[in-house]
Amino acid sequence: MQENPRPAGSSRPDSAGQPGASDASDTAGGSTGPADRPYIYANDVFKIFKVADLEVVALRGLDLKVEKGEIVAIIGSSGSGKSTLLNILAGYDTPSAGTIYVGDYDMLNMTSKEVVEYRRNEVGFVWQQTARNLFPYLSAIENVELPMMLAGRGSAHRRKRATDLLALVGLGGRMNHKPEHLSGGEQQRVAIAVALANEPPLLLADEPTGELDDETGAEILELLNHLNVDTGTTIVVVTHDPAISASVGRAIAIRDGKTSTEIRRVVEGQQQIGGEAVGVEEFLLVDTSGRVQIPREMIDELNLGERLRVEIVDGRVTLRDIDADDAEKK
Repeated sequence: MQENPRPAGSSRPDSAGQPGASDASDTAGGSTGPADRPYIYANDVFKIFKVADLEVVALRGLDLKVEKGEIVAIIGSSGSGKSTLLNILAGYDTPSAGTIYVGDYDMLNMTSKEVVEYRRNEVGFVWQQTARNLFPYLSAIENVELPMMLAGRGSAHRRKRATDLLALVGLGGRMNHKPEHLSGGEQQRVAIAVALANEPPLLLADEPTGELDDETGAEILELLNHLNVDTGTTIVVVTHDPAISASVGRAIAIRDGKTSTEIRRVVEGQQQIGGEAVGVEEFLLVDTSGRVQIPREMIDELNLGERLRVEIVDGRVTLRDIDADDAEKK
């Protein structure tokens, strides 16, 4: 199997053309260096969109760490910033500020050539809308071959790789069918094969079961689990589907453009996604600036005001409502 080229961090030039400058800067000021940096590393990431004369802040100092080979679900309400994060990880968009790496790629400072290399070799993407993943006038095998053709792979390699991938996703007998002759679940399977064509170490999926029935959605989750276990592919899924968020080892919630909570589960055996999970624990996340988001339901239940006093009492961090204290004194 042909190896895909991977850029070494030491060969990536900075703005002055000096190789290795971006890696050297990682260790300055106490930042995480390339040796101990997680595969996906985001620190204090901002993304600001300008619409006419208005500025919309989609990400507000987001932090994220994902190790190689993990399956992680990103959850959040509409407008929380999760799709913006996914587009940045896919190389479709660029952060406005902060630090974000995927492997050796600096997502904030990539050149146009590096963006092409990244999207071609490092990441595969599966859209929620099955029609967006495939060309309707190409057969399944031709759709899978296309990314390899763009990457300059030879015809024999393309055909063998596409055949193997379609067999892997359970469509060995449907490879000559065009999308209109495939079911929604079969189209999504082809889309996953397309995303994996150039052997990327990272697979991103935007609501991969959103347009599928429960049974077909469960089959897609089983396929993702199979790919993760067999190939070690890192998988990040953005989802509203409780079947996904409740069955992965890590589910990270984004609220108001920041990571707010993390749910960790003990998954059974090698079923990293879509199976039963036990030992559920939920944590609040403290970012690198010391910020933490108190869940809205807790604020409402305790009727917390706008000012809190943070204290250490008996080795525990406690929050005291100053407004409530002032009201009692009166």
